[in-house]
Amino acid sequence: MLKLYIGNKNYSSWSMRPWVLLRQAGIEFDEIMVRFDSFADDGHSTFKNTVKPLSPTGKVPVLVDGDLVVWDTLAIAEYLAEQFPDQALWPRAKAARARARSICAEMHAGFTALRGNCPMNIEASLPQVGALIWRDKPAVRADVARLVTMWQALLDEHGGPLLFGEFSIADAYYAPVCMRLKCYALPLPAPIAAYVDRVCALSGVKQWMNEARAEKDFLDFEEPYRLSAAAPAR
Repeated sequence: MLKLYIGNKNYSSWSMRPWVLLRQAGIEFDEIMVRFDSFADDGHSTFKNTVKPLSPTGKVPVLVDGDLVVWDTLAIAEYLAEQFPDQALWPRAKAARARARSICAEMHAGFTALRGNCPMNIEASLPQVGALIWRDKPAVRADVARLVTMWQALLDEHGGPLLFGEFSIADAYYAPVCMRLKCYALPLPAPIAAYVDRVCALSGVKQWMNEARAEKDFLDFEEPYRLSAAAPAR
């Protein structure tokens, strides 16, 4: 049985990607959630003490398949695509597969302004924070503009409802971005907002969101914009 080590569902965008991919594809796995407590590698963090023996990065997600340990979300996605070829986790057409890999790699290395200024927080609704970010952070506006251009081109080319028609690794990879766009209520054209809604309606994504909201585990070091879970920043 595959084992997937993840962090808090409310905050861990990187964990969300392979979890949603596995769940949406119907691949069985055991989930091991390791609560974020501290990222200091000082011997006092339960998170680090649990994850560091598995992965040299000391980060989640980590996929364990027997004696094999795979870390890094893109490596995990590629491994799952190879292990379950009948699932067509990448698009079936060669050109589409190359395009999907390209946009996943772009997410992996890019969109740093959006990721840095809008941390994932599924249980929160932060439109006021989002409005300030949108006003004051041109790099965030540029990241969203790139997303809009990318997604619209793919939706037009493949006819929807998802980026490459059917669900693929690409949709799982951008699911946490959809969470950010929703949480901070960043402005989107109607067709892109509709795509975000369709991603949120996927069974695997809905389950992740429901379980994230049920955690009720406020971590102040993950939320510089809030003093408590009940007090959103203004």
